[in-house]
Amino acid sequence: MALPPGAIRIEASAQQAKLVSAPHPVYPPTARQAQVSGTVRLSVLIGKDGAVQHIEVMSGHPLLVPAALDSVRQWVYQQTLLNGQPVQVATTVDVNFQLGQ
Repeated sequence: MALPPGAIRIEASAQQAKLVSAPHPVYPPTARQAQVSGTVRLSVLIGKDGAVQHIEVMSGHPLLVPAALDSVRQWVYQQTLLNGQPVQVATTVDVNFQLGQ
């Protein structure tokens, strides 16, 4: 994902600590029936208000991607400030799907 002007890139682990709300994805029934598990990696742009603005799929099983997207679209982060001003943040997010959860 191209970095918009004024946005900053933050490591996934650092941004994870700023999560305020992160609904868990619903395991897709077709993926569960097919015994599909794994990780969906997403490139995410977080707005100045902490809401997810844009998502691009980097990798993941096609049966799991829609559920990961639906979940991450609802995530909310604390604002990230740079010199006292809110900024957009680009980061990566891993959504893990494990059978039996």
